[in-house]
Amino acid sequence: MGSSGFLLIVVAFGFLYFVLIRPQKRRQLQARQMLDTIKVGDEVITAAGIYGRVTETHEDDLMVEIAPNTTVRVARRAIGAVVPPDEPELEASSEEPPPVENDG
Repeated sequence: MGSSGFLLIVVAFGFLYFVLIRPQKRRQLQARQMLDTIKVGDEVITAAGIYGRVTETHEDDLMVEIAPNTTVRVARRAIGAVVPPDEPELEASSEEPPPVENDG
């Protein structure tokens, strides 16, 4: 009976590792890679929700322009995300949308 209890504990630890610990480590690695690859010109969002464009990079902080002629110094670890660049839109269709029918 003692060995089955030990086996249950080992299985529980294995389950917790694959459900909790491993995904958390993956998220931490992705966040670290995102912070390491920030470059001048990237649009970023700070953890406080402020959007801006990176104008300078330093080892532990960044200079982020949040408005014309307004640059702030932000800790690199305070960057929440890098905004992906907008993809160019395909040519807009010259067709007008169909008219909306009103049954009233």
